[in-house]
Amino acid sequence: MSIRKSKFIFLTLLLVACTRDLYDDPIPIIAFADIVINLNLPEYASLRTDGGSKELSTGGVRGIIVYRQNASTYLAYERNCSYHPNEACATVNIHSSGLYMIDPCCNSNFTLEDGTPTGGPAWRPLLQYFTQLSGSTLTITDEVIN
Repeated sequence: MSIRKSKFIFLTLLLVACTRDLYDDPIPIIAFADIVINLNLPEYASLRTDGGSKELSTGGVRGIIVYRQNASTYLAYERNCSYHPNEACATVNIHSSGLYMIDPCCNSNFTLEDGTPTGGPAWRPLLQYFTQLSGSTLTITDEVIN
């Protein structure tokens, strides 16, 4: 085999090995009953300030992360990681800094502002659920909005 052909094969293999795998398992969606949160309760104190967040173990496939953008806007994300979502450990948590979300299994990071991946192998955003605020009551439905 010529040196030129060997270099071509090597570069081709290198390119293939470094390319992101934009195919993986589909993200599961599971219907759940509306989640109604009284924001005045002590366990939801973190959701009374802009930038606050709370992990819920109910709803969705693996639970939901609720994030307060401002006094009238709350976002709700599926805790099931969008990268290889069927793996047993594919659960997203709020990072200890409170500034972003992370899946410690694959080390993917996601923004709290819109759930898009910012690091790691994930290439799809987290599923986002519909929220509605009425006074101090926040309702999260199983309607996926992205």
